[in-house]
Amino acid sequence: MATFFDQRREALAALARRRAQKGAPAPQQQKRGEHTPEDPVKCPGCGAVSLRREMRENLYVCPRCGCHLKVSAVYRLRNLFDGGAGRELDRNLQPGDPLEFPGYREKLRGLQQSTGMTEAAMTAVGKIGGIPVTAGVLDSRFLMGSMGTAVGEKITRAAEYAQRSRLPLILFCASGGARMQEGILSLMQMAKTAAAMERHHRAGLLSVCVLTNPTTGGVTASFASLGDIILAEPGALIGFAGPRVIRQTIGQELPEGFQRSEFLLDHGFVDHIVDRRELRDTLGLLLRLHQKPGKGVERP
Repeated sequence: MATFFDQRREALAALARRRAQKGAPAPQQQKRGEHTPEDPVKCPGCGAVSLRREMRENLYVCPRCGCHLKVSAVYRLRNLFDGGAGRELDRNLQPGDPLEFPGYREKLRGLQQSTGMTEAAMTAVGKIGGIPVTAGVLDSRFLMGSMGTAVGEKITRAAEYAQRSRLPLILFCASGGARMQEGILSLMQMAKTAAAMERHHRAGLLSVCVLTNPTTGGVTASFASLGDIILAEPGALIGFAGPRVIRQTIGQELPEGFQRSEFLLDHGFVDHIVDRRELRDTLGLLLRLHQKPGKGVERP
């Protein structure tokens, strides 16, 4: 199987060819993968500057303070699957504009050109430690990973594919919540994705949700909280409403570290916090522990 970087380059090249045929200029490629290895990267946590090469080798975890920087869906899948190879699901599923929200179509086209993705979610099938899995990743570069109808449909289809194929489901969540430009249709995705997760659960199959920074709003209130095992990256903001909104609503100061993954671990919301550099090994261990001989990976 081709690596996700190869697939992404092919998609961008095809987009450039289509635009050239129409007489339009090729889009500027301003993505992480296009930078040089010697470019400086500033840590949002401690402010230290490292070379992009160093950050890449450290999976974009600051070598000084351990802050986990945001990464793209392509980068996550490449570092998740064996050999960085996998098969993308529903690649051509396109978002709509059901409310004809002003400027929404233009914003979607611009993000598709700059990210090489059709939507904020990418789903795929690959292997971790030789064990087949279905995975889904939300990408915060695309409208903050907000959940519109196409994102909800992709997550639902991934859960249904995993159920049909008797595969475990791994979801990396990073979202600002439901997508306001799609109104109530966006909120309906909460029920749809939750129902798909429940069907996968009732089939006796394993699901793991990995909460990354940030995971908020309707995504937190739906599929992100429904995994059989819930992991989180260090320091991730996790919640429904943001801390500023809560503070203004209740008129009280919040506890230190409120809504960060460490706080939620102490209060039983997540099962374990895993450093990104150890995440692939941790997921591989969980898959092996839940593997039934001759029957794939299932819940105990």
